[in-house]
Amino acid sequence: MPLDRQSPTSTVLFLLLCAPLLGGCLFAGPSHQGPPLAHFDGEKFHNLGDAPELKTTELVEAALKEPRGEWREYEELTPGRPPPTRVGPGRLRVTLINHATVLLQADGVNVLTDPIYSDRPSPVPWVGPKRVHPPGIRFEDLPPIHVVVVSHNHYDHMDLPTLRRLEEAHHPRFIVGLGNKALLKGEGFRNVEELDWWQSTDVTPEVKVTAVPAQHRSNRGLTDLSETLWAGYVVSTTGGPVLFAGDTGFGPHFSMMAARFGPMRLSVLPIGAFRPRIIHKVHMGPREALDAHKVLNSSTSVAMHHNTFPMAFDGQDEAKFLLLRLLAREEVRPRFWALGFGEGRYVEPLPTTAAALAGICHPDTVVSE
Repeated sequence: MPLDRQSPTSTVLFLLLCAPLLGGCLFAGPSHQGPPLAHFDGEKFHNLGDAPELKTTELVEAALKEPRGEWREYEELTPGRPPPTRVGPGRLRVTLINHATVLLQADGVNVLTDPIYSDRPSPVPWVGPKRVHPPGIRFEDLPPIHVVVVSHNHYDHMDLPTLRRLEEAHHPRFIVGLGNKALLKGEGFRNVEELDWWQSTDVTPEVKVTAVPAQHRSNRGLTDLSETLWAGYVVSTTGGPVLFAGDTGFGPHFSMMAARFGPMRLSVLPIGAFRPRIIHKVHMGPREALDAHKVLNSSTSVAMHHNTFPMAFDGQDEAKFLLLRLLAREEVRPRFWALGFGEGRYVEPLPTTAAALAGICHPDTVVSE
């Protein structure tokens, strides 16, 4: 049911239920301890340049003027087919699981982004936005997960119950932004590495992960705003770079990535939780995602961060349908995919990369362990 536009009480109640988005809860996480940096003043992190900061008071004021789009009741969707155990050299496969959880398989390495299998992104299981469908791939059907990247500490992106399941079942390497390692190590996670923007870590000789800027903020409570770093990640493969943008507004960081990495083989870009309009400071909508696709000169892009949790005021299908309308009108080439949950596709290598020169253009084989 949509919120009544004439009911401020209902709107404020919804804002409280959206605690993970607003950070409006009483649970705070550890903060980064370190010397000042260009984007860290010794206490708080900041976005690049003159990026606008989103104030909670602005968000509440905007929400009182705008209705919430409709979301359907929970629907028990059929999960997608289990992904391959891994893909061979030069190949890349992307599978949308839900929200910002995407499985990236490249050069024999399986990377999972911002995994969430919980019913609610919340510090407590009975409060907060509830998912409207199951994850597109069952947890039991995940292939061996070698690396987990976490963009920031909001509850819909750093879901500790899911991370614990992954730790127990797969023992992956967790890669996080500055200040987030302390939380995971305190929870008993063993293999955790934190990166600053533009720092890299090698996974294999063929695969490297680089943290890149995002335009967002962080907090797990009311008292720790922007005290840990938010980031996206570029996974370098033999067929070209792959961007997982994390939670982000549109900003100069996309042109910086294009200058540093060149054209993207694949960009995974958020499109949802874009209303009320003020949220665009930290959350791209479909229009901004399409602009980012162009700035990045991305060969293929995939939409994420929509149609799973009612996090903001856009309706369940609003972001996806708006993206499809924009794509039909602008006839974007190369590709921008709005995958179904559980859907996986192969992505060809960029033309001048080692994978392309080796003739790896057709995903006709996968490698099993």
